[in-house]
Amino acid sequence: MHSPEQVFGELFEAIQMQGVFPDSKTFVDMIPKISVEEIIAQYHQENNSETFDLTVFVSQYFTSPSLGPLLVMEESSSLEERLHQQWKVLTKEADEEKEGSSLIPLPFSYVVPGGRFGEIYYWDSYFTMLGLKESGRVDLIEAMVRNFAHLIDVVGHIPNGNRTYFISRSQPPFFVKMVELLAEVKQDESILIHYLPQLEREYAFWMKGAEGLPIGEAYARVVRLDEETILNRYWDDVDTPRAESYREDVELLHQTNGDSSSMRHIRAACESGWDFSSRWLMDEQDLNTIEAAHIIPIDLNVLLFELERVMHYIYSLKEDLAYAAHYQHLMRKRLKGIEFFLWSSESELYLDYHFVQQKSMKRPSLAMLFPLWSGFASEEQASSVLNYVEKQFLKPGGLVTSTSYSGQQWDAPNGWAPLQWIGLAASVNYGWKNLATTIASRWTFLNEQVFERTGKMMEKYNVEDLTLEAGGGEYPVQDGFGWSNGIYLAMKEFLRT
Repeated sequence: MHSPEQVFGELFEAIQMQGVFPDSKTFVDMIPKISVEEIIAQYHQENNSETFDLTVFVSQYFTSPSLGPLLVMEESSSLEERLHQQWKVLTKEADEEKEGSSLIPLPFSYVVPGGRFGEIYYWDSYFTMLGLKESGRVDLIEAMVRNFAHLIDVVGHIPNGNRTYFISRSQPPFFVKMVELLAEVKQDESILIHYLPQLEREYAFWMKGAEGLPIGEAYARVVRLDEETILNRYWDDVDTPRAESYREDVELLHQTNGDSSSMRHIRAACESGWDFSSRWLMDEQDLNTIEAAHIIPIDLNVLLFELERVMHYIYSLKEDLAYAAHYQHLMRKRLKGIEFFLWSSESELYLDYHFVQQKSMKRPSLAMLFPLWSGFASEEQASSVLNYVEKQFLKPGGLVTSTSYSGQQWDAPNGWAPLQWIGLAASVNYGWKNLATTIASRWTFLNEQVFERTGKMMEKYNVEDLTLEAGGGEYPVQDGFGWSNGIYLAMKEFLRT
């Protein structure tokens, strides 16, 4: 599986650097009309002509992927009814392999986020599935779980999305929660056992290099902090400019005097799903100070605790006591590590940890809610975190991502659907029903307000000023939108119960 820069070489470089399209992602998603060899030969033949026009050349030899049908709905439909119907628009059927395309074909149907995102995304899909559950679309949940299992079998892990240019990184490891959700909606625990080989392989991907790692050293996604503790970080196996943001990354590389480690940090932040956020910046106003690969994130380590917990449970179901004990030992060690390195007794909050500087990152964000979502925080810890969230993060439209105004999209004043759900579930787990209801009421009201104004569900929302669009990021606000639709439907159901 080769990425577009490997496939098209000089032609790729010319198209991306000359800005044929305002969005670098446009070209890397295009499909060649004839064979790659013929296109490259034509390019070499025509390139030196004085009348050569690269934009015309691209339109002559490439086509954009089709965006699927538009859904026309009656004005009288409620937003919920519209969103139940909208899955049809956001669903892609099983893919056919196309030569020269960056799409990694999937064998079953799947939901894409929408807008510029015409492929499946790893962590988005879990929150999309929560809405599919409310729409009774168990068939689609199962199809998507099977697709992710297929990606693990074929690629060795779940990439960021099903594009060749995403293969070198993953995203927050929610596959275990998807498998749990499928087992729950089908009321069949044998599903957990069925997907055990893929869960094992997912775990091996995240833990690669852990064995024999010296104290204070990091390798790929693992960091050994002391004799007992290995925790994880986000990473990317490649340190070159991203194909889908090529021009922007080349410019950033120039600003950092060609330091390829800046690309590794950019890509690691993309693996986190929080691209970009003050969480990863040494100076929250300057993207050039990004150090994502030097940071041990609270959310990632909670998700890997969940994976260890579920594998302990599956091996207990199978009555394989040795493996059950093995995963119980791993989850206990991780829990101890989270408590020691990621709980700040000074702030009384869960905070990310900079393992190179050996210090807590004093950048509170909604990631602090993940231990409460999982349920392993003590009552005292949960109370401290939820009090802080209620005072500092609860805004008129729901929960703000962080309290930093960095201009990055995963910061104030933006709110994102998945983190509203994490906040709601965290509150419910510790009996803060009023806070959970407030989050759900404010977020769904904001979704409805923006929908009335624009006719669209957005990727992210401004939770501080309900009259303004969300901003920041590397591209305009996208509509669609898979996880926003999913969480709106799940929250409406929560508010009814």
